[in-house]
Amino acid sequence: MPDYKGIDYLRNKLTLKKTRVGLRYDYYDMKNIVQDFGISTPPDLRFWMGALGWCGKAVDTLADRLVFREFDNDVFDMNGIFNMNNKDVLIDSAILGALISSCDFIYITTDEDGFPALRTIDGSHATGIIDPITNMLKEGYAVLEYDDYDNAITEAHFMAGETVIYQRGRLINSVKNSAPYPLLVPIINRPDAVRPFGHSRISRACMSIVDSAIRTAKRSEIASEFYSFPQKYILGMDPDAEQMDKWRMSMSSMFRIDKDDDGDHPVVGQFQQQSMTPHVDQLRMFAGLFAGETGLTLDDLGFPSVNPSSAEAIKASHETLRLTARKAQSCFGTGLLNAGYLAACVRDKYPYMRRQVSETVLKWDPIFEPDAAMLTNIGDGVIKINQGIPGYIDEEKIKDLTGI
Repeated sequence: MPDYKGIDYLRNKLTLKKTRVGLRYDYYDMKNIVQDFGISTPPDLRFWMGALGWCGKAVDTLADRLVFREFDNDVFDMNGIFNMNNKDVLIDSAILGALISSCDFIYITTDEDGFPALRTIDGSHATGIIDPITNMLKEGYAVLEYDDYDNAITEAHFMAGETVIYQRGRLINSVKNSAPYPLLVPIINRPDAVRPFGHSRISRACMSIVDSAIRTAKRSEIASEFYSFPQKYILGMDPDAEQMDKWRMSMSSMFRIDKDDDGDHPVVGQFQQQSMTPHVDQLRMFAGLFAGETGLTLDDLGFPSVNPSSAEAIKASHETLRLTARKAQSCFGTGLLNAGYLAACVRDKYPYMRRQVSETVLKWDPIFEPDAAMLTNIGDGVIKINQGIPGYIDEEKIKDLTGI
């Protein structure tokens, strides 16, 4: 019997990671708490903060470009398993969650007919001990149901060939299966030797920059009040004079101040009007820092360029994003292949060997959809290549290049 850590160890491990994952979701949902330095903020606005959707934009821009198409050389009909489990929603949900939390999980069970049923579990609700060779788990744990107070109701302990279900701490069921690995498959974003469960798209630098940008936006909101209504002053006013209504005085196109008995009159002036330019420049600076961190452009973050760009220029400006998306395809592809492999074992009730799916290839839609000019260039290139090597580029390869 393998040397398992046990469910108590995995519960504690999940507790340590849950706060970190929740913080990333707060930034994604624009619910993050930003510290106010209390230097230039009026006391009444000390606890007011705006929201900024840059972290969500960084995640969604990458997630929307990762469109899984199918398994090629699919000897175990994994395409059929995913198609029967709402492939588009299942995979998109797993990819989005992995980009936010660094790792999501696909939980494999069976329906009433014994066919594999796949479900996405967020990284804050599941964890495990990973096998660095296959990127599958040696042992897994997930909370399947919570109560209204965020206490675990139904828990699952995943082991090779068995899934044990607990309800409110009591063992209620043990389900045997034919899979040689636990039926909880990690979908990981950018794993490495130090952090096998990957890295979040919302890095610490992203969160720090967003906090600074929100403080800048808050200061600009406060400054805009003074920009709209510059402060005025009156020097030499008789203290016994009738007090004027401040709001009516500010909004009136004309007001009168009479001379006193000695013929003197007060001096009316206006403080220099505040400029919004420093705030705009500082916000643009933070947008540039965030764009450099995430591979986006200033256009993506709400600072449009003067001249509209062509499709080629847009693609060139997103070169870093393209490379990031290409890397994400290979990382997520391993997890999806593992999930399909274990689901096939459950469906056929047979423990297939992992190397039997080594020839299966995942196909994705192009990261950037080609425009008319690019299609023309591709067509010219295909003609010339096929003239040199007849039939080298066929319909399937054209679909890989263009998505058409």
